[in-house]
Amino acid sequence: MVKMRRLFLSFLLPFVGIAVAVAQVGQHRSDFSVGFNGGMMFSNVGFMPEVPQDMHQGLTGGFSLRYTSEKYFNSICAIVAEVNYAQVGWKERILTPNDEPVINATTGQAESYQRDMTYLQVPVLARMGWGRERRGVQFFVQAGPQVGFFLSEKTQMNFPWDSRTPVYADGSGRTSSVIAQDTMSVQRKVDYGIAAGLGLEFSLKNVGHFLVEGRYYYGLGDIFRNSKRDYFGRSNLNNICVKLTYLFDITKTKNSNIK
Repeated sequence: MVKMRRLFLSFLLPFVGIAVAVAQVGQHRSDFSVGFNGGMMFSNVGFMPEVPQDMHQGLTGGFSLRYTSEKYFNSICAIVAEVNYAQVGWKERILTPNDEPVINATTGQAESYQRDMTYLQVPVLARMGWGRERRGVQFFVQAGPQVGFFLSEKTQMNFPWDSRTPVYADGSGRTSSVIAQDTMSVQRKVDYGIAAGLGLEFSLKNVGHFLVEGRYYYGLGDIFRNSKRDYFGRSNLNNICVKLTYLFDITKTKNSNIK
């Protein structure tokens, strides 16, 4: 027990030292901003066994909150939280071994399949920025956990399920025999993972803050069950988001030296 305490203290001391240094060097801020965001979402699902896919396209939008607490040397430290409505999913790439579209015998059209899902996504991100705070340009990076709550799903397909083109023994037809996902509904209603992004912020005095950002999300959970008895060992959401955000200040630090 004594050894464990010493080990814990030796692990904790460097972080205490960093906290003390920040308290001594950092310049206090108390800026609270709110606003809204919107953009494009490009997503897929990491299936195992693998399913050939193109990027699924959808929209995202919601509300943004930001609290700026400190400027440490040149780094502006803040916490960002959002509540977003997001359209995600997967779009299957149905091709022959010659990379040609698979033509359905019943419809005469190239087979296509897409699953659209909607989520309420809540990211909470630690943010670091470098540049101007009140008027001018600032570069920023941010990262943190994200939780998603499943809302609905819809299937888009242009062929009858019973007449889909299979994988033939002679190598023609589809290249992939993995089709179980096409008839499965989302089984796990809560998604979670890690989000990280970077971007630029343009601030105008008495107007607000305009942000453009690219963000990547990697899901740590699965949309389908993944026990040894289940078909898929993995089915995690991944997406890239390009968004615009507008924030206006509710409270600002009273300091004439802040630029």
